[in-house]
Amino acid sequence: MKDLRRWLYPLLLAVLLLPPMVQTSAQGEKQSQGALRGFQVNSQRLQQTLDKLSEFGRNPEGGVTRLGFSEADMAAREYVMGLMRQAGLAVRVDPAGNIFGRRPGTENLPVLLFGSHIDSVPHGGNFDGDVGSLGALEVMRALNEHKVATRHPLEMVVWSNEEGHHFGKGLFGSGAAAGVLGPGILERRDEQGVSLADWLRRYGQDPARFTEARIRPGSVAGYLELHIEQGAVLEETRIPIGVVQGIVGINWWTCVATGFANHAGTTPMNRRQDALAAAARAVLAVREEVRAEPSRQVGTVGYMRVEPGARNIIPGRVEFPVELRDLEAAKVERIWARIRERFATIAREENVEIECVPLAADQPARTDPVFQQAIREAAQAAGLATRDLPSGAGHDAQNASRFAPMGMIFVPSRGGISHSPREFTPPEEVANGVEVLYRSVLLLDAGLKRTEGGIAGAN
Repeated sequence: MKDLRRWLYPLLLAVLLLPPMVQTSAQGEKQSQGALRGFQVNSQRLQQTLDKLSEFGRNPEGGVTRLGFSEADMAAREYVMGLMRQAGLAVRVDPAGNIFGRRPGTENLPVLLFGSHIDSVPHGGNFDGDVGSLGALEVMRALNEHKVATRHPLEMVVWSNEEGHHFGKGLFGSGAAAGVLGPGILERRDEQGVSLADWLRRYGQDPARFTEARIRPGSVAGYLELHIEQGAVLEETRIPIGVVQGIVGINWWTCVATGFANHAGTTPMNRRQDALAAAARAVLAVREEVRAEPSRQVGTVGYMRVEPGARNIIPGRVEFPVELRDLEAAKVERIWARIRERFATIAREENVEIECVPLAADQPARTDPVFQQAIREAAQAAGLATRDLPSGAGHDAQNASRFAPMGMIFVPSRGGISHSPREFTPPEEVANGVEVLYRSVLLLDAGLKRTEGGIAGAN
């Protein structure tokens, strides 16, 4: 029987992953149109769950405001956990509020993990995070429907508070799982003065056990995340599947320019300590230093808070953030050093002080080559073209890379729009991504092997 299983399992897997019988074009657009033929996932069922999820926190203008740690988020979580239980998954919630749904495997192997998040930004869309979370659920449903047994136990995950709007810390749940967040984070408070610890209690968790959310390296064979691109590359090139090369690091600082608030009519121009003038120059300095090097790095100043904020008073204090993103941490450090030098010069010339304190830093993460190749092969078997590209947005996968090898699958975003009610990915392109996730899970389940150092690809 053991010899029979040795050759029968790969044969069945090869048949399952055969390309659709209908020949498709090599061009991404035609492949996308014909992709649903021969698919294992149920596109209609998937779309129904996405439509229902969009009701939680729905805005009149479209899209959702479903902030992590909010009443709308709590209701959406209950809905998703109900679907997971209906799919026969063993559901648990860890001390950081992350939701896991487990499907057993046939062998004593580390778990294969895949999922995303369901919280949103204010006035966000219905696809960011939702596609990966409910796509993971659809993979579980399809495996059950086709009576597929896997060697590895499988778990889908819905990470908590990925966007981090309330508390100034995105990737919260996956950060706890990666062990990069200490219990001190639980003291942060939202706009209503409610602490993170209080919100975890509302979610049924004990904040004193927060550090127990950490996932031990070696206990997870690998992590996969399906996500909308949130950019325009795939749509513009008419390629249905993106194979993510890596996720940029994101560094945040909060900066304050402090001058002296004084009468706008009686203070001569050469005697002013204008915090807003200094901050305005600082914003341009950020843009100039980021542009000084050719590549894909980006820098952003997203707001200014001016005090006292009156027409006839010279601004005495301005708060503004600085955000830098790139795949290379050393480049971010290099650019930030130049920005700080520029800030010091501006402060001296404007007779003000500019101080910056770090708020958060998420390190860049490269995707695993074995996982990249599994995604390419899965897409090819489904008749879908692929393109390698980096992720300019942060994702939970970059924290997952701290405890397991990881890969990411992108599907197109119409117009490159995200974090907006106009965010949209057509149902057939969502189904393309979920099908590739389904096939990638099976390829990795069959091909990954345990080594002394962890998990590696099969020879």
